[in-house]
Amino acid sequence: MDSHDRLSADAIRTMFSQAMSDMYRDEVPQYGTLLDLVAEANAASLSADPRLAEDLRRADEIERLDLERHGAIRLGKPEELRIIGRVFSVMGMHPVGYYDLGAAGVPVHATAFRPIDDASLRRNPFRVFTSLLRLELIEDASLRVEAVRILERRQIFTPALLELLSAHDWQGGLTAAQANRFVGEALEIFRWHSTATVSSETYRAMHNANRLLADVVCFRGPHINHLTPRTLDIDHVQAAMPSRGIEPKATIEGPPRRNCPILLRQTSFKALEEPILFNRADGTPAPGSHTARFGEIEQRGVALTRKGRALYDHLLAQGMAAARGKNGETYRRILEEAFETFPDDHGTLRREKLAFYRYSPTRHGEVDENDIEALVSTGALRADPIVYEDFLPVSAAGIFQSNLDSALVRSSFSNGSQTAFEAALDAPVQDEMELYNEAEQTSLNESLRALGIP
Repeated sequence: MDSHDRLSADAIRTMFSQAMSDMYRDEVPQYGTLLDLVAEANAASLSADPRLAEDLRRADEIERLDLERHGAIRLGKPEELRIIGRVFSVMGMHPVGYYDLGAAGVPVHATAFRPIDDASLRRNPFRVFTSLLRLELIEDASLRVEAVRILERRQIFTPALLELLSAHDWQGGLTAAQANRFVGEALEIFRWHSTATVSSETYRAMHNANRLLADVVCFRGPHINHLTPRTLDIDHVQAAMPSRGIEPKATIEGPPRRNCPILLRQTSFKALEEPILFNRADGTPAPGSHTARFGEIEQRGVALTRKGRALYDHLLAQGMAAARGKNGETYRRILEEAFETFPDDHGTLRREKLAFYRYSPTRHGEVDENDIEALVSTGALRADPIVYEDFLPVSAAGIFQSNLDSALVRSSFSNGSQTAFEAALDAPVQDEMELYNEAEQTSLNESLRALGIP
């Protein structure tokens, strides 16, 4: 197949993310309300802050803002993780980061599938937080055996999708017609199914052991459990949600509100209670319900270096310890006080190497200076914050726990194993810090060359 006949991975990713958004809007009506609210908040932020609007335009962030989403799915067995990795690869999405949620009492470990190069991120930064059930963390041995038996006979990928994956591999891509079929078949992985694959008794036993266990094991597929738009002002959205009939959780996960946003802030509203049909022994359906899918919003800031992340982790732990048992305004105030020692201007963040920046020259040809700080201060060199494209383990676990809303979630499990996760995936996960560092260094080298500096 000629390369001109192939559709790019970026194009397929955009087709899929838009189809996913349309499907989820049909399945969860409040998601549509949320999109409208986020669009209004973003428009208000850009109108009120022309400098922010200009910075986002220069960094090619405006176009991706309306497209930007992240989703999340929970898989049950290594084979599912391995094949979903191939599915995301067709869309130019790679496994980045290892997340051990066991430390927060959630029996999964995870990675984020996302684009990794700057051009693809500007085109569409769609990402999916993908977790794998860790059955060894379920104490009831009989439930573990039953879960393995159920999952072994489950097939979440259609035969047509598997054929298209093979075609992609030997052709080196997909044609437009194949890509359209691929998107339709891939959507079936994430679609909601209102029938369980088990009896209500099996469901209740797993639900009582761990609600996430029931959600992963008892259904035909992993059904996407949230699809998250990006806002420029999460505090505005959080405050406005009740007026739209959406009740948000009491606190926003992640760092407090700042002049220079860092990393990731997330909030959510409680999962839907949805009708489900379970199996009876005589083959007739038994009505019941299940709580799984919820709404979520995120605000992204600058990516932090290892030094910045260490400071962030320290201050967050300090703030959360002081705010334990507090909610709402009191929690927010305590967290803001804890972060007062974290620099809140981009110049300091950059000079102290707490955050990553993308450099660009404002003019070309020889310059008198060759010192980076002098070049920035004289305006010959620009430094724009690099957006954090990943997830926070604490935030991820917090969102899981708050939406599972279960007293049966254990406070801690044993440590995860990145080696075991990568073996299930049949691929290594990339280190997000190395990706950010490479982006910063590449932009600096190219800028210095443009300025005539070796």
